[in-house]
Amino acid sequence: MSPLITTKAGASAGAYGWGAASTGLAGQMIVAHVGTPFLTAYPFTGASGFGTKYSDPATLPTGNTSAVRFNPTGTDVLVGLSGLSPYVEAWSWSTGFGTRYSDPATTPTFAVGGVNWNPTGTAVAVGHQTSPFITAYPWSSGFGTKYSNPGTLPVSTGFEVSWTATGNQIAMGHASSPYIVAYAWSSGFGSKYSDPASTATDTGIGVGFTPSSNAVVLAGNASPYIHGWPWSPGFGTKYADPATAAVGNGQSVAFNTAGTVVMSAANATSPYVNAYNWSSGFSTRITNPATTPTGGATDVMFNATSTAVAFSHGTTPYITAYPWSGSFGTKFSNPATLPAGNGQGVALIGS
Repeated sequence: MSPLITTKAGASAGAYGWGAASTGLAGQMIVAHVGTPFLTAYPFTGASGFGTKYSDPATLPTGNTSAVRFNPTGTDVLVGLSGLSPYVEAWSWSTGFGTRYSDPATTPTFAVGGVNWNPTGTAVAVGHQTSPFITAYPWSSGFGTKYSNPGTLPVSTGFEVSWTATGNQIAMGHASSPYIVAYAWSSGFGSKYSDPASTATDTGIGVGFTPSSNAVVLAGNASPYIHGWPWSPGFGTKYADPATAAVGNGQSVAFNTAGTVVMSAANATSPYVNAYNWSSGFSTRITNPATTPTGGATDVMFNATSTAVAFSHGTTPYITAYPWSGSFGTKFSNPATLPAGNGQGVALIGS
């Protein structure tokens, strides 16, 4: 695992992650993991599951990866690293790994806990372990000059990052109270929004806006392990906790494309999956899959059509995926070639 406080090493920003956005592409998946080649990719569809593993990148990541996301058009891949400089890397993508892009001139300062693209694919943001805890860059077929740090910095280690659907706000989970931070965004960080009146109870790790951006959900390290607020923009009054409690520790957040289901990955407690119907807050808990992930889950993501959902996790087979039609279907067969080690993040593109 990465050095990030005993929990998720990457998220994905996976949250409402733009890596699932385009429905016009063939389904593909990348798993970020411990152990060379550090990234493992497959064809993947909600109809048939895993195909034959793609070739490894010609230039491998520098070390263990902690987070991965496709850009909205599926032409680039952004990757976080859990302990080695440059801490963030990127590759072109065309049904397989292309050329690795040059590293940013100014890198994040330490281990990365989450990466994500804005909705237009013109900016990337990284949550990481040391000050300034969040770092962002313009993107145009490569990293541009780092944006100025926020005027008010997050207070501690950054994890998942999520933009609203308009791209006008950005939020991140972090390790100290108030456990979530949000900023206006317009070609860089704007003013910090006021903290929620009722905060989470411990480290906030997974974060995601609903597809309509009228709410934001945070998964974290202490009961009730998942929290939600209306968003208008700015935090409204915290929603009631789920009637059927989540299991912890919460690592990542994902909404289906309709915004009617929210899931989180759970790192510490079986069944390692939390899934709820969503309608202006948490509704009924959805029945767990018949075959659950085998160990602590680190990331969760739907495909673009919400016909499948995948979890990366810390024990073999390191990636587990299910058909989805309002409930978990029978687990897809494991890929013929598994990732080499602990699954730290998962990205999906297409259907």
